[in-house]
Amino acid sequence: MIPTLLRLTAVSVLLSNVPLVTAAPANPLHKRMNVLLLIADDLNTWLLGDPDRYAGKVIAPNLQKLANSGVNFARAYTAAPVCSPSRTAFFSGIAPWTSGHYNNALKLDDNEALNNATSMASSFKQAGYSTFSYGKITHGWDQKDGWDDKVGHKRDPRPPNYPLTPIGAGENDWGPIHLDESEMNSTQLANLTIAQLEKQHGKPFFLACGFFNPHMPWYVPQKYFDMFPLDGLVVPELKADDLDDLPPIGLEVSGREADKILKAGLLPSAVQAYLATTAYVDTHMGRILDALDASPHKDNTIVVFMSDHGFHLGEKNHWQKTTLWEEATHCMLMFRVPGLTPQGKISQRFVSLLDLYSTLTELCNIPTPPDVEGRSLVPLLRDPDAEWESTALTGLCHKTKPKAAYMSLRNEFGRYIRYVDGQEEYYTAADPHEWTNEIHNPKYAEVIGKLRAALPPAAPPLTSKLAEPQRVSKSEAKKAKKKKK
Repeated sequence: MIPTLLRLTAVSVLLSNVPLVTAAPANPLHKRMNVLLLIADDLNTWLLGDPDRYAGKVIAPNLQKLANSGVNFARAYTAAPVCSPSRTAFFSGIAPWTSGHYNNALKLDDNEALNNATSMASSFKQAGYSTFSYGKITHGWDQKDGWDDKVGHKRDPRPPNYPLTPIGAGENDWGPIHLDESEMNSTQLANLTIAQLEKQHGKPFFLACGFFNPHMPWYVPQKYFDMFPLDGLVVPELKADDLDDLPPIGLEVSGREADKILKAGLLPSAVQAYLATTAYVDTHMGRILDALDASPHKDNTIVVFMSDHGFHLGEKNHWQKTTLWEEATHCMLMFRVPGLTPQGKISQRFVSLLDLYSTLTELCNIPTPPDVEGRSLVPLLRDPDAEWESTALTGLCHKTKPKAAYMSLRNEFGRYIRYVDGQEEYYTAADPHEWTNEIHNPKYAEVIGKLRAALPPAAPPLTSKLAEPQRVSKSEAKKAKKKKK
């Protein structure tokens, strides 16, 4: 039963972030299980089949098959809607509102909370596991000595005729790639992962594989574009005046970043490219899952598939991520635990990617570091409808001027966002598109008050690297001086 609003207090939310103590063994096989952790970058939740998110066709049979073999968390949320802080949070177990790490390009070197943290890989290695990292697992924060074998990710090269779109610039481009599919980076990462699954291992393994796709730019073989003909394509439902009721910081966060694409009439082709790249990810995740099922490790390997955060394709006039709205914060999370998870179950409880660390350590019966935050999802893996304090927190800050932390709380009553200077937003659960900001509606004053009180204190953001003055070499300084004369 979903808890009532009366139970949603500041105390209940803060208790959900109290460091966990190692729980009693939950592993039904009474031996240490292997872990296969699969991560996709920038993958939103369209493939969940929720028409409020996307009413068109998504081709992802392999990930759907995995969901049908375990528990799929339909209400999973990221701790931060950006790559580096999201991955740092779930891999360190330290929340952004504890560390101050809310955005990319922030200084992490002198951060006490993260310097004292033990990465998930290090915890497993210290417990006697072999550890393997292929692709994009962490971003900006890592403990390289936690891995026995590590191969980082790299972007596929741009096509020779780049840009492929009229507005193409930087990573904001899409179209058919010039490489053979076998030459693509994610294909090769899948090969490395499969090779480990085909081996005999003398001790349990923690094997992580992270694809850069569907992060932009969207360059995949033509055959994936052909799966989604433009003449039958559905685009997200947008509202022309969607931003009219936002506070100034909310407007700044959106930035009307989708305007250029919308005005150029390129939204259909962009959606096609995103779906094509999603289908490519599904194909090679499927190869890994098939390799596991054909291996001797199948019945003793926990499988987790997740995305690091969501992704906007024009919703709320925004492009990509870095917002506290549903499209950027809602993400994929599914588990298959042999002997524990029921098949084909969907949990509607609101959970966080921050819960991953303590869930895996409990399942594998290894010590959970005392500073790890989040809650073990094991009760929901046993019973997806178990009673649960349904709250999911997300933090964000300005990238180049990180003066204060912005926070969002999402639960069955909707979404509350706190910026600074009294600027707020509230969207009810009956408004899944988050089109109407009800923050000043007296009808919801009591609910808003409880949500406002339930947000935990937030550590100030770390210093931005991008805000630093650029250093000029002596030779450049001399040239500039001569030019000035």
